Amino acid sequence: MVNAERSGTAAEPDGTADARRRARQAAAAVTDPELPMLTLADLGVLREVEADGEGGAVVAITPTYSGCPAIGAIRADLDSALRAAGFARVEVRTVLYPPWSTDMITERGRRLLAEHGVSPPGPAPRSDGPMPLSLTPRRREAHCPRCGSHTAELTSEFGSTACKALYRCTSCAEPFEHMKEI
Repeated sequence: MVNAERSGTAAEPDGTADARRRARQAAAAVTDPELPMLTLADLGVLREVEADGEGGAVVAITPTYSGCPAIGAIRADLDSALRAAGFARVEVRTVLYPPWSTDMITERGRRLLAEHGVSPPGPAPRSDGPMPLSLTPRRREAHCPRCGSHTAELTSEFGSTACKALYRCTSCAEPFEHMKEI
């Protein structure tokens, strides 16, 4: 698969570089159904975009986790966006390695999360092997996206989606969601 950022070369057929640019632009603008303030590019799930200049586009995405319920909607939204951009043949591939991590969220994405009341994740936990499953609440460094305080208490391990936890700021008393570090 062609790297999403690759530019055209003299060996490419006419129109391929332009098609790749249009495909990348269309795919990168698709928003996440569970975090609509973020594009797939902001979220870091958009891995690669390939276009052949003859109406075909292939997009590679990595779900935030293997059981992500939004993956079907993401595939349909990508298909729709690429067809609207003039691509007659669209293929959306799921790539599981390397796995997605919250470290892949762009700085713009982190800023947009905070602007929309969601505390962005801190650094993801590091491991050289498989991550052990823990069903107990985990202490996170959540800061209030409204007042900026770092004093918050966990009210629920799960928010509106499995990737978020609910907190209450102990300074301003406002509730907020925190995107979990994965």
